[in-house]
Amino acid sequence: MAMGKLLRILGSWAVSIIRRMGHMATFLMHAFYFIFIPPFKFNLLLKQIRFFGNKSMIIILLTGSFTGMVLALQLFYTLRKFGSEALLGPAIALSLIRELGPVLSALMVTGRAGSALTAEIGIMRISEQIDALTAMALNPMRYLIVPNIVAAIMVFPLLAAIFDVIGIYGGYAIAVKLLGMSEGTYFSQMQIFVEMQDIRQGLYKSISFGIIVSWICCYKGFYTGYGAEGVSKATTEAVVMSSVLILIWDYFLGSVLL
Repeated sequence: MAMGKLLRILGSWAVSIIRRMGHMATFLMHAFYFIFIPPFKFNLLLKQIRFFGNKSMIIILLTGSFTGMVLALQLFYTLRKFGSEALLGPAIALSLIRELGPVLSALMVTGRAGSALTAEIGIMRISEQIDALTAMALNPMRYLIVPNIVAAIMVFPLLAAIFDVIGIYGGYAIAVKLLGMSEGTYFSQMQIFVEMQDIRQGLYKSISFGIIVSWICCYKGFYTGYGAEGVSKATTEAVVMSSVLILIWDYFLGSVLL
């Protein structure tokens, strides 16, 4: 009897998770459907590009520069044990371009813009602004969700590229100016070892991370619970779920693109 009750509880839990995943997938499919259905709201798209991109620039510059500096310090002393200090440049570049640039920039934007996006849409839900759009025969998906997803797809690769460049020059400042490495060695070895496939891998990851963050944050805000507690819970869940999915998807995408 106890075993049967436990199985029923586990089964109910599994069914609820699968139902929720299906609902989230349907939400994303509807959003992609309305991307290709005119009219497209370019003014809202430009506003969200500024929201995701310009307002995240400071944190991307700071995080990228110090990430490159830390990589230079740690990798230099590691490579010196094997007599391979000349490979410091490509080691920093490959680490940033393939992994750290897309992942860390996505996590930073999730914490700064994703949480704000969830809270904004959630407040619109509890203040019945979304219901007002529906009552006026205006599709909330077209006005609230589509511009965010398109803007994230466009902005995340650009932010990751800026992160990579700033990180490489941060590593340059430590390797060349502090540790005394040759400037020519740092950049020439990088040119030899970094290939277009590495850049494409970082690009694909950034695009997919943009979809994940905008999708999860918009979904959690759109279906938030009522009251301040509901908005705070939705914001927390959106940030946590987006961050975890970024790391999980990074592993699977990296294993496929190797």
